[in-house]
Amino acid sequence: MEQRHLGSAGLSVSRLGLGTMTWGRDTDEHEARDQLSHFCEAGGTLVDTADVYVDGAAERILGTFIDDVVPRHDVVIATKAASRPGTDRRFDASRGYLLASLDASLNRLGTDYVDLWQFHAWDPQTPIDETLSAADEAVRSGKARYVGISNYCGWQTAWASAWQQAFPGRAPLVASQMEYSLLQRGVEREVLPALMEAGAGILAWSPLGRGVLTGKYRTGTPSDSRAASEHFTDFVRPFMDDRSRHIVDAVVTAASGLGVAPLEVALAWVRDRPGVIAAIVGARTAAQLLGSLSAEGLELPEEIVSALDEVSTPARSYPEHGWNQKAVTPSEET
Repeated sequence: MEQRHLGSAGLSVSRLGLGTMTWGRDTDEHEARDQLSHFCEAGGTLVDTADVYVDGAAERILGTFIDDVVPRHDVVIATKAASRPGTDRRFDASRGYLLASLDASLNRLGTDYVDLWQFHAWDPQTPIDETLSAADEAVRSGKARYVGISNYCGWQTAWASAWQQAFPGRAPLVASQMEYSLLQRGVEREVLPALMEAGAGILAWSPLGRGVLTGKYRTGTPSDSRAASEHFTDFVRPFMDDRSRHIVDAVVTAASGLGVAPLEVALAWVRDRPGVIAAIVGARTAAQLLGSLSAEGLELPEEIVSALDEVSTPARSYPEHGWNQKAVTPSEET
C-alpha cells in the first residue's frame, strides 16, 4: 500500500487507514483481529481509534493485538481525546483532562506511546493555549510522537496551527481528522486551505459518506446496515436525501463503467484529493474491509474525477470562495 507523509512530519502512514469505531459493539474481537490481520497484510499501517469508542473497548481490543497480530513498530496508532458523550460538558480540552485521558488510553492500548494524538473537537470553555500546552507536554514526555486536531472549523484550525508555529519548541499540528467524502465536501471551503498553508493534511473520516456511497441504500435499508442500527440511524439519515441519491447514482455509473464496486470509486476519489493524507475506512466485518482495501489499486481516470467533482460540488460563496480566493484544485474557479 502506498505510504504518505503525515503532514510535515517525518512519519509515513498508509493512504488507507483502519477505523475501529465499531470494535467492541458491532464488531467482536474475532472479527476485529481478522480486520487488523488483513489490513496489515495489505500493507496498511495507520490504525485510528479514540478513548470514547465503545467506552474504551476499541482501544482495549486493539491493545490485545499489538505484538500478537502485528509488532508495535509496524503499526501507526492514532487515538483521540476531549470527547465526553453523555455528560453536561460535551467536550473537555482542559490540560488536566487531556493528559489524564492520554494516560488512560496508553494503559488500554498497552503501549507507552501513541504515534498520533488528536483532540477530538474544539472546546469553547478552554483557552486554546491551555489545550495546546497538553499537546506540547505529550510530545516532550514521549507519550505521543505527533499531535493533531479533529473536527475543528476553519478559523479554529488556522488559530491552533498559527499558535503552535508562533513559538519555538511547540509541537506542530501535523494533521486534522475531518469528515470528507463526495457527500460532504465542506472542508474544502476553509479547513483544507488552512491545513495546506500550515503544512498539515487531512485524515478523512467517513470517506464512504457514512456508508451511503456504497450504493447499499438505493433500493431500501438493509436490515444489517448502519441506517437500520439504533446506534447509527441518526448518523446516516442526513445523507439519505435527493442530492445524495443523485451523487450515488453517478458513483454507481462510474463504477459500472470501470468494472469495480461503487465503494472503490468513492474511496479512490477522496483518497487522492489535494491535502488528503489518508482515508480512514471502518467496517463491521473483515469481508467488508477487504472490499474497501480493493480500492488501493484503483486510479480514477481524469474524466471520471471531473464528472464526480461536478455532480458533488457544494454551494460556495463569498468570502470563502470570493473572486480573490485561491482555489483548492486547478479545476475550481477562483
